[in-house]
Amino acid sequence: MKKLLMTVLTILISVVVVFVVIDAMPGDPVDILAGEIVRTENLPYDQAYQRAIATLNYDPNMPSSERFVQYMKGILTGNLGTSMSYKKPVIEIIKGALPWTLLVLTMSLTLSFVVGVLLGIYVAWKQKKSINAALTVYQSIFGSIPDYIVAYLLVFLFAVTLGLLPSKGAYSSGVKPGFNMAFILNVLKHTILPVMSYFMTTVATWTIAMRANSLNVLGEDYISYANVRGLSNRRILVHYLGRNAILPMITTLAITFGLMFGGSPLIENLFLYPGVGYYLTMALSRRDFPLMQGMFFIIIIMVVLSSLLAEFLYKVLNPRLRER
Repeated sequence: MKKLLMTVLTILISVVVVFVVIDAMPGDPVDILAGEIVRTENLPYDQAYQRAIATLNYDPNMPSSERFVQYMKGILTGNLGTSMSYKKPVIEIIKGALPWTLLVLTMSLTLSFVVGVLLGIYVAWKQKKSINAALTVYQSIFGSIPDYIVAYLLVFLFAVTLGLLPSKGAYSSGVKPGFNMAFILNVLKHTILPVMSYFMTTVATWTIAMRANSLNVLGEDYISYANVRGLSNRRILVHYLGRNAILPMITTLAITFGLMFGGSPLIENLFLYPGVGYYLTMALSRRDFPLMQGMFFIIIIMVVLSSLLAEFLYKVLNPRLRER
């Protein structure tokens, strides 16, 4: 119960902070649209301003307190308002964007985690200087380069130069959406570059963490006892080394998913991938306040749920905490 109350309190505080920050942001969407109307249609500014208010259905003169009440009421009732730029309920945009973000992040994190764990165990078991040096060099290079820079380089190489992979969108316009093999393969093809961007910048981190945990476990008495008993290397690696070394990484895995979710705008905007990050970027550029608030809200929820999932998984997988 205490953990649940803390979770609810965290979400409420985060929601309030998001509202305060967005409300204090410079730039008035009505003024921006009015300026566009003046330039394109040569209307007087006052007339364009009133037309912009009617178009956006947004009153810039509404007091912040009244806007906050509407904001909180919408969150509690599940009505996040209507996007000013897309003219659609924000909840519908979230429902359409969330699966795409979850698809890319789940594939990326699963792939980098599994490969990193296996490589980490292998490096710790072999303890070769050449492998450790190569891992250090890789981490020094790709650990210091932002993932969106890696994504840009991948687009330039595989999409622009070689023309092997698509560089934008979730699927091709000529493919009919639905549960059919052509659509599924096309979707997977469009996820290759975003997944590679995340994978290349995170896999070394998991490998180094798993190597450190494995080296600590290798010094335990039960590993020496298993070797004395004559158990096979495979059994020692899987049942003794891997199972114990991976436990501290479970919490990090779930938390990392939440952080990647919050950091998705740059990657999704580069690939024009219609996920939560893409729509958040569009909302920020257009000062679409309802859409901004909705996207930040779903990011907050995902980060908090990831933390709860991390704690739950750690208790389930750790026998000592399970007994308590």
